[in-house]
Amino acid sequence: MVIFDTASEASYLYHMHKIILDNVRVFTNHGCLTEEELIGSEYRVDLEVKTDLTKSSETDSLSDTVDYVYLNKVIKEEMAIRSKLLEHVAQRIIDRIFKEEDLVQNIEVKVSKLNPPLGGDVEKVTIQMEQSR
Repeated sequence: MVIFDTASEASYLYHMHKIILDNVRVFTNHGCLTEEELIGSEYRVDLEVKTDLTKSSETDSLSDTVDYVYLNKVIKEEMAIRSKLLEHVAQRIIDRIFKEEDLVQNIEVKVSKLNPPLGGDVEKVTIQMEQSR
């Protein structure tokens, strides 16, 4: 049990909330095969960031929150940079958000290649990475 001497000490309790971007669709050319580079394919990105939304829920101010338009922009810009491996692009997304957005404490990102060239009927292959500050 944690006991605080003052109300201001108690205000440092951190609330964890989520902002989720689900099913961001991108057409790009990641992969190890030459054909993947030339032809490209469809990708899906799911992003979940954890942050404290207490202040923004009270102020109703965009400057007090993590802007999901910004998060979508990061996804699209990083997905536009070719990588051989999905985990490489996922790590770039994580690194950039942590570098540019101080309010984010935890990130979970899933990058899926839809209809991957595996020689079979596979809907998607997905990598999932999660990191905290």
